[in-house]
Amino acid sequence: MDPLQTTPRPAGLPDTVVLDLAPEGASEPWRLFVYVPPGPAPAAGWPLLAITDGNAMIATAVDTVRVQGAYPDSTNVEPGVVVAVGYPTDAAYDSLRRSLDLSPPPGRTYPPFTENGPQVRTGGADPFLRFVETDVLAAVGRLAPVDAARRTLFGHSFGGLFALYALFSGSDAFSRFVAASPTIYWEDGVLLDAEERFRARGARPGTLVHLSAGQYEGDALAPFQYGREDTDKRRAAARSVRTLDLTQAMAARLARVPGLQATCEIYPGETHMTMLPVSVSRAVRVAFEARRA
Repeated sequence: MDPLQTTPRPAGLPDTVVLDLAPEGASEPWRLFVYVPPGPAPAAGWPLLAITDGNAMIATAVDTVRVQGAYPDSTNVEPGVVVAVGYPTDAAYDSLRRSLDLSPPPGRTYPPFTENGPQVRTGGADPFLRFVETDVLAAVGRLAPVDAARRTLFGHSFGGLFALYALFSGSDAFSRFVAASPTIYWEDGVLLDAEERFRARGARPGTLVHLSAGQYEGDALAPFQYGREDTDKRRAAARSVRTLDLTQAMAARLARVPGLQATCEIYPGETHMTMLPVSVSRAVRVAFEARRA
């Protein structure tokens, strides 16, 4: 059965189409936003950037590629294909489905987000990764030639958790992984078990991982977050989540893994949610690097 369930249609963004993808047996489709640069593809095919939380990310990603890719001498960015995997909704996120798709197994069950809503389930990263590696990449291949040696996976927050889990799981569909503000603490740090197994066996030569976090994802809140009714609550949550500290510590461990090039950046002045446009820009630069330094 062809998993392409709907004809690609204009997405309201330049050179971008949207389509819904429902593999056989899936109860609900995913929504794919696919940007293909104008003009002929390189002989080996376009480099590819695959993004989770596609509804929230696609517009920023398309504008970033179009602007930076037009000035490679100033940006070191060349054009490339973007596929952003999201959901059939006009909202930026489908909180219920992303909770399942982007979190590592074994997962847990939580109370509903809303009164009388469905329970929240986690732990579905394995089937979602298979969907991305097979159905999503195949659908993109129908729309544009892609260089299989230059595929990057990027996510923010839960998406960063998923990108790291894909790396640690041994995914060979991507050679570069970009994890922004990853929720490493999630479910008692279940990701760390996968990391330990990954570090024990080493990485495929040439694999790259880029981690990042905002300055205000640690003990210190952003200046505008002090003196408010929720300041103490936010500080307690930040101490529990520890995104900044955990990201830096993981990057230091990964830098010692044979075959892996690991880098980490901390962005001044950024909070967890203001990281989105900054991290999208960096993911574009990692995925569509014109020249290696």
